[in-house]
Amino acid sequence: MLKKALITLTLPLLFVIGNYAIQSAIGQVRGGERSTPNSQLRNASRAGSSTLNSQLQQSGTFQKMIVENGSVTMDLDLNAFDGSGSLVARPVTLQFLIGANSFFPILVFNDLFRGPQPGLIALIPQNSVAGGADPGRVGYLPLQLGASLKQLVVVKLSSDQRYDLSVRDGNTGFTFFNVEGGDYDYNADAQSLSITNSRLLISKEFANALGRPLDAGAIVGKISVGAAMQSIEIDQLVNGEIESMVMPAVGTQPGPDVIVGDLPNMAQFGSAGTQVGLGVATTSCNRGQVDLDWFALPDTDHPVIPQNLYRMSDGASNNERFEQIGRSWMKHAFTALTENACGFGCNGVGGPHLGSGCSDPYGAGLNASQDGIGSRAWVNPFSGEFPSTANNHNGHNHDGVSHRVRVEVSDLNTGLNPGATYFAEAEYVTPHEYQWCQDHVGECNMYNNASYRQFTVSGTTNFTFSPAASTVRMQPAVMAWTGANGAIVNQIEPAHGTDGIWFMGYKVTDLGGGVWHYEYALYNQNLDRSIQSFSVPLGPGVNISNIGFHAPPQEPGWANDGTLNNQGYSSTPWDVDTTDPTSVTWSTETFATNQNANAIRFGTLYNFRFDADQGPNPTTATVGYFKTGSPMGVSIQAPGEVPTPSPSPTPTATPPVTPTPTPTATATATATATATATATATVPPSPTPTPSDFPTPTPTPTPSATATATVTPPPSPSPTATAIATATPTATATATSTPRQTPTPRPIPPRRERPTPHPRP
Repeated sequence: MLKKALITLTLPLLFVIGNYAIQSAIGQVRGGERSTPNSQLRNASRAGSSTLNSQLQQSGTFQKMIVENGSVTMDLDLNAFDGSGSLVARPVTLQFLIGANSFFPILVFNDLFRGPQPGLIALIPQNSVAGGADPGRVGYLPLQLGASLKQLVVVKLSSDQRYDLSVRDGNTGFTFFNVEGGDYDYNADAQSLSITNSRLLISKEFANALGRPLDAGAIVGKISVGAAMQSIEIDQLVNGEIESMVMPAVGTQPGPDVIVGDLPNMAQFGSAGTQVGLGVATTSCNRGQVDLDWFALPDTDHPVIPQNLYRMSDGASNNERFEQIGRSWMKHAFTALTENACGFGCNGVGGPHLGSGCSDPYGAGLNASQDGIGSRAWVNPFSGEFPSTANNHNGHNHDGVSHRVRVEVSDLNTGLNPGATYFAEAEYVTPHEYQWCQDHVGECNMYNNASYRQFTVSGTTNFTFSPAASTVRMQPAVMAWTGANGAIVNQIEPAHGTDGIWFMGYKVTDLGGGVWHYEYALYNQNLDRSIQSFSVPLGPGVNISNIGFHAPPQEPGWANDGTLNNQGYSSTPWDVDTTDPTSVTWSTETFATNQNANAIRFGTLYNFRFDADQGPNPTTATVGYFKTGSPMGVSIQAPGEVPTPSPSPTPTATPPVTPTPTPTATATATATATATATATATVPPSPTPTPSDFPTPTPTPTPSATATATVTPPPSPSPTATAIATATPTATATATSTPRQTPTPRPIPPRRERPTPHPRP
């Protein structure tokens, strides 16, 4: 809560200070050399309000710039650290690259350098040491310095400090060196800055840590900086007054484009009954070239942030199935900060907008704050639209899990889930991206707003969470099931430009003994129409058993929750129909029957599974939608001699979205959604992947085996065509399917199946 508790004080103060600093700098504009000694810079930056009263009335262009990239060199003498007094120098040269878009601002007027402002340069070590020694010579550095080598920063200090710069540990703040003297040279043509002839002095902290307090202030070497600069603010002055201000875009994508740049941590914040309530920290970043609207409630032009939790488990490698075990309502965003966590280079715009390139952090506690979390039922996940009353908590009281990421204790208990891996996910849903897409053809950024991160879980009743890998940006968590884990996941877009996307995941595992396990996961990222049914073809003579279904816990009904009659969404498991020997079909109630039915809504993943006595072949499953739209075919694998996949429709070219996951990301399978003969609309390719033929995964052998199914389903008439609900673009479907007769259950051998949670009152 610290960020938002102080924001009403700090943000206006930052604007005031920033404006004062610029005005002070403007007041000092009087020409000058391109090379400015530190003492002159200090004197200039310490000028106060008296300077404002005596400012020269000049006209021109005033720029605030930050570091785009560059390098830093430190030349050290190892003798200075051990007091050996040796006359033979032991030089060591440390080379660093500058972290991209480091916030180390300088002020420039009419292409003349006016001075640096407080900020820092992140250092990335490039070689252990130079100077004629082998790379292992980094071990000759003092232990404290060697341990911090990968997290050093150069800090520009405030004007009331004795030194202009210092070299510190960026994580702990421990100061190793103060920097004295040096020449600053700005080249306007190249937009580059160099700092040379600066001396490195041992800090008092470092001298004490070395056990040599009298060496504080001793010169141990020199430092030089070379950096390319980029403008983040350009002001036009006329007679000393700002006539216009431009904050240049620093993002890479046309339009606004908010992504989840990081999921720093997650934590438990309460419990009730058999469940715990969790929160996931999120850092949003605007990679777009347009400042993103961030107007707080009651305004409805801001992002909302659902959070989810998934578990991958079962099988010999604990990757047989990928299940969602928790989900929250939506955190409503407000008051954007101006940080640069994604390294895009923040343009400095904050408050009611998330500036181009900027980032805004929300802690896990803030995202779990129940009064700031509104029901998912209020939002259209594709357009991002919701009413101003979407966060109304009147008429109900909260327990420890209300509206948070609601998870069953048994799904986290490490004693009950040995070897399982867990993945947190968050998504930013915003109306600004959708509106921009409508007004600017091809600049649609609503498909990359989810990111995920693997966490390690500890505990049996109360839980702690530790990051186990880097955040994978712009991909939903179900993608963690692909790659080495053996699953195929395809992105599906049933109605290009008018609704969102969902993902069809599947994996077939050879259990041995003539038995295969078929696991299907349907994840809805931002599809408003939702999913109502799923049908898998079966080849002739195929016997199936261990038929299963899994869904995460639902929120109970709450006053003002946006569901019909405030009843909440149903938790009733989907019906399974096996009366037709050529298919197995799962379904929930239709929209016409029950608007609160247990459909697969946005930010939600459901699982369907069975074992079969025949191996896999590529085919087409049928997916039916809940609110509107015709059923359609999607690529899967199913047992036996199943029908071959339907032909792919002719693709419609759409601008690609290029995801940039962190190094831990796995390869994304390409989408191959195809329309069945009963579908009434073609299915253009989704914006991210390229359409391809049906992928054919290799089943992963598993040494364990289960009993084979031995009962053959009774014969039935040839299957009839799937009923198709028709709808206009502004109305939901009114046709309903006649429920099939409840089948006689097939024998189901014992299997490690977790029960679906019962609905809460």
